[in-house]
Amino acid sequence: MRFEIITIFPEIFNSYFSESIIKRAQKASLVSIGVHNLRDFAKDKHKTVDDAPYGGGAGMVMKVEPIYKAVKFIKSKKPKTTKTRVILFSAKGKKYAQKDARRLVKYNNLILICGRYEGVDERVASYVADEEFSIGDYVLTGGEIPAMTVVDSVSRLIPGVLGNKESAKRESHSIEGQLEYPQYTKPKVYRNWKTPKILLSGNHKEIENWRKKQSKYLGKEASR
Repeated sequence: MRFEIITIFPEIFNSYFSESIIKRAQKASLVSIGVHNLRDFAKDKHKTVDDAPYGGGAGMVMKVEPIYKAVKFIKSKKPKTTKTRVILFSAKGKKYAQKDARRLVKYNNLILICGRYEGVDERVASYVADEEFSIGDYVLTGGEIPAMTVVDSVSRLIPGVLGNKESAKRESHSIEGQLEYPQYTKPKVYRNWKTPKILLSGNHKEIENWRKKQSKYLGKEASR
């Protein structure tokens, strides 16, 4: 899986993608990530990627031209048979969910456009991107955190990325639709806070039943 990220702040991604699971996935050639500075595709000497909105209003709007050129450049470097999806992040996009991660992992290449300022010229959503995502009902400074979210959530579904192949199946919002269940580890008792006895029983069938029951009550105190 190849992720291509278009942003005006490329260095933002250095730390996150250089640690933990994403780092190991890249080292194992299961995932590759390219980060492109949008200003490299601006035609004027000042590398301008935004301008005032037509009709007036506060703030600046990201221009369609450099974004189109960036996407076109990235696509030109891929074989025509590459299965590619272009995603724009914006506050008005549809809310990103686990079902979207499961769908996107089927592509070979994801091009992620990080919005900034007051928004992005609507022609990007209409003619350049295949779909538009928001990661929640709140406002962020830009699309870089949503891009990290998509890279992380999609990468976890690629075979071999997680150490245990069962992990992705058992996590919250899994393909089976099961929510996360409460989990415990050593010590059995801490400050009189006890681990549920069923988890210490060794009865795997009863433990599985307990987990299924508890997953319906995510966030509430587990039964003792």
